[in-house]
Amino acid sequence: MKNNKLIIFDTTLRDGEQTPGATINNDEKLQIALQLEKLGVDVIEAGFAASSVGDFNAIKNIAEQVKKSTICSLARALDSDIKMAGESILSSNNNRIHTFIATSKIHMEHKLNMSEEEVIKRAVNAVKYASTFTNDVEFSCEDAGRSDIGFLYEIIDAVINAGAKTINLPDTVGFKLPHEIGLLVKKMDTFIGDRAIISVHNHNDLGLATANTLESISNGARQVECTINGIGERAGNAALEEIIMTLNTKKDFFKNIKTNIKTTELYPTSRLVSLITGITPQPNKAIIGDNAFSHESGIHQDGFLKNKSTYEIMNPKDIGITNNNSLTLGKLSGRSAFKHKIENLGFSLNDNEIEEAFKNFKNLADNKKEIYDDDIRAIIIDNMEKSIDIIEFIKIELSNNPIVYILNNGKEVFGNTVGKGVIDSIFKSIEKLSAVSAKLIDYNITSVTKGKESLAKSIIKLEINETVYIGTGVDIDIINASALSYISAINHYFKNK
Repeated sequence: MKNNKLIIFDTTLRDGEQTPGATINNDEKLQIALQLEKLGVDVIEAGFAASSVGDFNAIKNIAEQVKKSTICSLARALDSDIKMAGESILSSNNNRIHTFIATSKIHMEHKLNMSEEEVIKRAVNAVKYASTFTNDVEFSCEDAGRSDIGFLYEIIDAVINAGAKTINLPDTVGFKLPHEIGLLVKKMDTFIGDRAIISVHNHNDLGLATANTLESISNGARQVECTINGIGERAGNAALEEIIMTLNTKKDFFKNIKTNIKTTELYPTSRLVSLITGITPQPNKAIIGDNAFSHESGIHQDGFLKNKSTYEIMNPKDIGITNNNSLTLGKLSGRSAFKHKIENLGFSLNDNEIEEAFKNFKNLADNKKEIYDDDIRAIIIDNMEKSIDIIEFIKIELSNNPIVYILNNGKEVFGNTVGKGVIDSIFKSIEKLSAVSAKLIDYNITSVTKGKESLAKSIIKLEINETVYIGTGVDIDIINASALSYISAINHYFKNK
């Protein structure tokens, strides 16, 4: 009988970070990982250890501190990749290596320049070598959605015999329709039986990632790979929150499927990832968008007021949205109450980090009557962003030509450059002072919470040397927030040089 436990494999920290410009520093990665553990995620793909020293260290740090979730590193079917992956996850209570190689004809011919026999040999060797580091090895047939079914049978049989416990069938380019991916999974379920768990990893190029994932579950998949807010390469991945709430809302169809996800942590997790990455879901995003539980039409409002179920199929409280989302503390509040609050929000900070966050909280409380959860998240994440900055914001003196003061590698510098308005002048001054030539791709400023006293959140996209970097900044003053976001993007550039 098919196991009804569905394994939730979250790849926000690996595929999600591959969203253009969404670089996340190591402290931020750890906070996301700890929140994913609190959410109940079974497997956290913490990164790609061989991609950089920074990614290796981030995975290692997460493996040391996350206790319940399985910590996984991605690795190409190369000994060097697998060795780094294995070493990065050694300290985890539960660990996994996820190795892969392309199996579609177009990839094998044009990317790998390898024959089918060579690909199978490489895959088998990779699984065997990975098994020397962990007893939990996952193998992915990259571009399985466009692979020949006969070849898939052959390579999957070989890697299972070599020790793979999970077989992933990624629709790497988001090409398949639901009934097509469902048929593929059904055939593989019959072929594999109880020898391994079938996993799916669906991309959203045609907007079908969640639908394809749900169809896969119906046809025997017992692991789904997804991200918070659906972020990821190109158009992104299947959104974890959409999958989970569909399973919960349509229990009559998905009768026996069980997960470990605590749905009340979905919204807090979404907000944390959004604030850290600087990628805010569109207002009409399913489940966690700002408009997901809003009712504009008069007819809808009338029905909703009479009975909520007329126009709401979910209760917002089920995903962690509450009407009382404010922190009933102010400028006279103490450290212990503040520490308790940030722990409830999922943050794990050392004493120095708590002290710095508390100081910023006090400064904010001097200017704002009500402090909301998102305010706290924003100031803590802002501190993480600043913790390893090369360029640091000091102040701006407003005049006809604003004067910008910054620290550049610890040295105070200032200057003013004429631009088309105040913001443009400030951006040009920061460029000049940091000696970086950047092209502004996008600039957005919104309020973190509601009300005229809200923190301003600025998001900047800069193109520097043909690479896009995202920067975020929060401040009670929109001009300062804008400057902070510009500096943040430049710092991401410096950190990745």
